[in-house]
Amino acid sequence: MRWGILGAAKIAQTNLAPAIQRARGAEFAALATSSEEKAAPFRAMQPGVTLHASYEALLADPGIDAVYIPLPNHLHVEWSLKALAAGKHVLCEKPLALEAAQIDPLIAARDASGLLCAEGFMVCHHPQWHRVRQLLADGAIGRLQHVDAAFAFNNPDPANIRNRPETGGGAMYDIGVYPCATTRYATGAEPVSIRADLRRENGIDIFGRVWADFADFTLSFYCGIRMGARQGMVFHGTEGVIEVPFPFNASVAGPAHLLIKRGYDETRIERYEPVDHYQRMIEAFELSATEGVPFACPLEFSRANQMIIDTILAQ
Repeated sequence: MRWGILGAAKIAQTNLAPAIQRARGAEFAALATSSEEKAAPFRAMQPGVTLHASYEALLADPGIDAVYIPLPNHLHVEWSLKALAAGKHVLCEKPLALEAAQIDPLIAARDASGLLCAEGFMVCHHPQWHRVRQLLADGAIGRLQHVDAAFAFNNPDPANIRNRPETGGGAMYDIGVYPCATTRYATGAEPVSIRADLRRENGIDIFGRVWADFADFTLSFYCGIRMGARQGMVFHGTEGVIEVPFPFNASVAGPAHLLIKRGYDETRIERYEPVDHYQRMIEAFELSATEGVPFACPLEFSRANQMIIDTILAQ
């Protein structure tokens, strides 16, 4: 599968382009940017990459099978629809949309075209999350009662797109999506009620506390973009606890491992070799696009996640 990237975003340079290069059966073939300066590190990474001066030109390239879209949040739906119309499979950076209803045209375009369109929740492709899902299903900690999570980092730069309301900035769009998505992925459950307390600054949410009730357990988490870096998740059951110390940026924040605790004197640690979950995501995407293997987080999964974010931001 020959991949093109729309825009020279940092995450494309540091994570996705290298992941495409490493993925089996994938080729980083084209980049769309009008800036030679921004293109330079991509050329160094892949000397033969085709450089297109516009997004439209890349989408018109008959040699490209799939596109990755790391554009500012408010452009995701527009360019995903244009890519599907151009006959390309689409993997879009999260958040896929700014409102759940915006995903409906993408579902319709996906179904009409027969192409794959999905949101880049790389965490759903990491083996530690496959293991958490299995442990919960097997009753390793009894019946799940509560999930607790935190995700924070400090980004005070007013020019950064995460801090600009016109580009879809804010903590919930950027990182609040992860505790919601991983809880839903690991449990297969959906919330029945949600409460939130947000702190806003210059038109965006910079900190939020969220409480969600599911049918059989509860979830609480906080996220913030004016705080020291921290992340973690805990699944607390009737008979034990699963701790995920580095749930979202495994290998970058720290080595992936799980702690399975039963009582105060029984702890089992499961460690994972370094895994590029972006590479795993690319390979899973290609299998889904070419062979119909179910993708871990289809558009319906993304729409349900965005409904949670919509509810939080409305409070």
